[in-house]
Order: sequence, then C-alpha cells, then structure tokens
Amino acid sequence: MPTALIWGAAGGIGRAITHQLIAQQWDVIAFSRNGDAIHTDTVSAIAIEANCAVPASVEKAIYSAQFECDDADLFVYAAGDIVQAKVDDLAADAFTRIINNNLTGAYLTAKASLPLLKPDAPMVFIGAISERLQLPGLSAYVAAKAGLEAFLATFQKEQRKRRIINVRPGAVDTAFWDKVALKKPAAIATPDQIAQRIIEAVNSNHKGNLDITH
Repeated sequence: MPTALIWGAAGGIGRAITHQLIAQQWDVIAFSRNGDAIHTDTVSAIAIEANCAVPASVEKAIYSAQFECDDADLFVYAAGDIVQAKVDDLAADAFTRIINNNLTGAYLTAKASLPLLKPDAPMVFIGAISERLQLPGLSAYVAAKAGLEAFLATFQKEQRKRRIINVRPGAVDTAFWDKVALKKPAAIATPDQIAQRIIEAVNSNHKGNLDITH
C-alpha cells in the first residue's frame, strides 16, 4: 500500500485527508502535537507526536517515522495557526508563533521528510489565497501564507522532478473560525470537500497552485 506523511494530521483539513487516504487503502504516518487526537473509532493511523515549529521535535518525529517507512509516496503539510490582532496590539511572540506554524514548520518538515520520500512523491502544502485576506488584524497570518507561496515557488525550482502543490482554499469550516472575530461566509467548504479536491489533484498529476473556491 502507498504511504503518506501528514504533518498537522489532527487539524481540520489534515484529519480529513488522513481519513480519506486510509479509506482508500493508504498507510498514513500522522504527525500532530497530540497523537491521540488522530484516532477515531473507525480510522487509525501511525500516530507520531511532533511540534512542527520546533526543529528538535521534527527531527525526533522523522527518526521515529524511519522505523515505519523508508519510501513514502506523499507528503502533506497541513499544520498552521491564526491570530487576529492589529499590529499595534500584536504581541511579538504571537507574531512569531503564526510565522513558525504556517511557514517555518513547512520548511522544517519538508527538509526532514525529503530522505523518506520517493523521488516522484508529490509534496502538498496548505496555503491560502493570501491576497484576499489582507484584512485588519490578519497581518501575521497573511505574511506567513504569502511567504509560504514564495518559498514553494523557489522550492519547486530546486525539486524540478517533483510536484509541489500549494493549496489555496477559500473559506473552510475549521476551528480557525473560533480564533477570529469574522463571520463565516455563506459559501464555506467542509474539510472533507477540501481533502477530496487535494487527493484528486494528487491523482491527476497537478502541480503548482491549486485554488479551491466556490
């Protein structure tokens, strides 16, 4: 069976991808801060605890993963965080946390995972349509996602034989909405819908940006 490495597997989109891949007979190594949060009554993955924003934690997690797999077929970075605060009220540690979880973690986990990936294994990163999110209070999140997009454009040039997919979803009904004072739009996707589109893109040899809007 093919194997996927899913970083941030306990979050809304990461969990949905994990569940759908397992339903399609994939083995999934699921990294999250709380490994127990990945399991349900019907779905089980190989759970490894990891804080994607901490180098030592990522290195420890990938060391553990080496005992489970040495030629993974797919990489997904679905970890992230958000905060809403205007710059004059935004604490430095909060800004750093958002950058680390959305951008630095993508670099750390990609670098650590490359030795475990097959040469043609796609690498999927959950980004955002950052140009639509330039709203008061979202400076840290928008900066992180815009930075991720620039990072991936360069990373693709380094990994010319590999497909890098930057997923840019519209509004998704996840726990992120509990962290911001924004009203959910009427047209909002479920994590399962986003996961399905991502898996379809992987199976159809898509590369580059993947905008998912209603």
